[in-house]
Amino acid sequence: MNELTLETVRATVAGTAAAFRRITEYQPAGGVGDKLFPPTYEGGRYAVETRLIEGNPDPVDCVLIDSVQSQANRMEAALLETHRSGRITLPLVVAHFDQESLLKKFTVSSLDAPHRVADAIFRDSLLDRTIFRQSEKGRILDTADVRNATGLFGLCPTALVFGLWDSTGPRGGLGAKFQRAIVSEMTGYDAIVGVKTSSRIDPAQIMLGAGPLHHRKQLSDEAPDWTLDSKAGGKKLGRDGKPSEANHGNVTPGINAGGFTIGKAVQTTVLSLTCLRRLRFPLDGVVDSDPAVDQAARSVLAALGLAAAVLSHSEMTDLRSRCQLFPTAKGAWELLDEPGADPQTFSLSPDNAVRLFNDAVTAARDAGLPWDGEIALTPSPELVELVRRSQELAAASGEGDD
Repeated sequence: MNELTLETVRATVAGTAAAFRRITEYQPAGGVGDKLFPPTYEGGRYAVETRLIEGNPDPVDCVLIDSVQSQANRMEAALLETHRSGRITLPLVVAHFDQESLLKKFTVSSLDAPHRVADAIFRDSLLDRTIFRQSEKGRILDTADVRNATGLFGLCPTALVFGLWDSTGPRGGLGAKFQRAIVSEMTGYDAIVGVKTSSRIDPAQIMLGAGPLHHRKQLSDEAPDWTLDSKAGGKKLGRDGKPSEANHGNVTPGINAGGFTIGKAVQTTVLSLTCLRRLRFPLDGVVDSDPAVDQAARSVLAALGLAAAVLSHSEMTDLRSRCQLFPTAKGAWELLDEPGADPQTFSLSPDNAVRLFNDAVTAARDAGLPWDGEIALTPSPELVELVRRSQELAAASGEGDD
């Protein structure tokens, strides 16, 4: 199997190939038959469905193990970590929430924010004392589209790979929209639902009849926020003031549906070259783009998508508590080019993915394409105050804790 090179990427971007595809099979880290816990959604439900798969005439029961959105977040996190380590350099927009009034200080980058560079956090932040969307850099989003993606390429190239919809900007739902060029998902096949148990033994052996507990009217640094004294307290905790409402006492062992055993897990990653070819990158304000410049930009984006998938691959094995998997074989990159023909296959190591991406960026900059550094934003006073109040509410209610 040949290692994927920049020359191959350039040729595939310039040609007619539809996509790069990688299919990787996994088993639970505990071995075949070990139970996994996929993500749950509204109402504590798992995302289950039946699918038709190759080689099986009957529908197969499946469960979603990691969604497209979650996979994209993991890839972006891997790119951010690689950028911070200095192995690659990415244009980033970063809002620094380090104001003295905040209980918890943090930063949000265009690789963290749900709407990427179009996120409301950046919209409501300042660049050199100007609201970001009114600044020269922020106005790039107002005119970006598939026929003129040059500014967005320099400001936030990951948005052209992972997708963007500027729905929170001044044009609302008519804002700039770019489809995902890379899509990845992990699914468990032959899924059988299991059970999960729950219980807690209180080391203090607090009994149900020791209550009821009441909300304390006058909070103090020297006492918990509940009291046994009904006169000093307000309404009962919860419905009946049970000690368990304050997380004291035993929890009766229970059994509920939970977790799955699967025949195998399959991760399918597709990088659409067709999607990238739709993008145009005119320079110097001209209407029509130069095909050579277009190819240089598209090669960067293809290399970026491949690097994101490769660099995040190790992080895809431990998805959440009790959901660790391990690949049964190395997944090869297949090039979908000639219909009916066997696809060409390539390998790509993390080190080579980084090298390929850096070389593609150098060539793009030599072609005159923009490649901004880190753009630091300051949250507006109104946004800081909104965050401060939210942090105080979360601290008082116990919500939002790590």
